[in-house]
Amino acid sequence: MASRIELIAIGVVLLAAGCRDSKSETSAATNARPVPATTAAPAPAAPPPAEATDTSLVVSGPIIVEHQVEITAQREGMIDKIFLDAPTRVKAGAILAHMDDRQLNASLEAARAKSRSIEADLKNWQAEAEVLKADYMRQQHLWDLGLTSEEQLQHAKYKAESDQWDIKRVQETLNTSRGEERSLELELEKTSITAPFAGLIARRYVREGQSVTKGERLFWVTAEAPLQMRFTLAEKFFGRIHQGQQFEVTSADVPSEKHLARVKEISPVVDPSSGTFEVLVELLGDRGSLRPGMTASIRIENPQ
Repeated sequence: MASRIELIAIGVVLLAAGCRDSKSETSAATNARPVPATTAAPAPAAPPPAEATDTSLVVSGPIIVEHQVEITAQREGMIDKIFLDAPTRVKAGAILAHMDDRQLNASLEAARAKSRSIEADLKNWQAEAEVLKADYMRQQHLWDLGLTSEEQLQHAKYKAESDQWDIKRVQETLNTSRGEERSLELELEKTSITAPFAGLIARRYVREGQSVTKGERLFWVTAEAPLQMRFTLAEKFFGRIHQGQQFEVTSADVPSEKHLARVKEISPVVDPSSGTFEVLVELLGDRGSLRPGMTASIRIENPQ
């Protein structure tokens, strides 16, 4: 009887264990995530055909001229006459305006009179020197004949020498007076405002009767040719631009015109602060509608 009971207990235990294993397998199967089916990756698209690119470089800058200056007053005074006004073409040395010069003329006349007075005084000293020289020669002759004393001979000698020093003193006084005279003449020249070169009066800053100070602007004079253009390039282009090389110049203000320019100057060094160097070109042929101050552009083909 006891052995039967033991067999029944063992069977119950085995049955419970079998049920537990089957439940675990079912649960594991239920919780497992489905594996997605692998799909083939799409092939990369073929790159578009390469297109031609523009490798030219366009630089811009103002059109300039070498001769362009603002004429300023070299001395203070009053403008008493204006002869030429803007826009007028002038030649080099043309008188544009004149300043009141009455005081300078009076001072110059006084200096000239002083010079004439000193010059006359110099001639008087020179004449007296000739007299003293003759006295000394006469005393020398008498000394040779034994008719005069040594003291009289020495007196005549030193007097003649002293007169020569007086002549030199008066000569230096005359030189100083003539220097003052020349200085006044230069100041008088400053009262005439003249054009330093042939060109165009672009602007007038003063009017008749106006008092001006030294350094004040009076006129702006500019040359009209040759036209130039200055621009900068990055240091990587250094050595690729050559003297005499030619480029095409255009301006947005006159798009219908095209001009030819030649390299005139190339900076021999690179600016370390900006990493650039300067190039100066000069326009060739007729300037057309281009004028100083306009902005123009230059196309440099294949700078790389």
